[in-house]
Order: sequence, then C-alpha cells, then structure tokens
Amino acid sequence: MKYYVNENCIGCGLCAGTCPEVFEITDEGVAKASEAPVDASLESSASEAKDGCPVGAIEEK
Repeated sequence: MKYYVNENCIGCGLCAGTCPEVFEITDEGVAKASEAPVDASLESSASEAKDGCPVGAIEEK
C-alpha cells in the first residue's frame, strides 16, 4: 500500500511523529509520504498516522 498527502495538509507533523519511516515534513512546511510502498511491518503505524490526521489530508493510493 502507498499513501498520499493531499492539499489539505496543515503541516502539524502528527503523521511524521507517528510514522517517520513513511511521512516527513518538507521544507515547505507540509507533510509528504514516501513514494515507495509501505512495508508490512510499518502498515499499522502508517494507518494510525492516516487515522490521526486532524484534517484528513492522508489518503491511501
């Protein structure tokens, strides 16, 4: 599975704090998801980050 961060991102950093292996905050101050498929061992924390996003900016591809 892959994740995508849409334009609703407010750059709060919650996703990067929850699953830094998949999400990062860019120099522009918004989150970005790894372009690689999420490893099965990280699926739970990546899903937690998606569910915890306060503005619903994380989508599954």
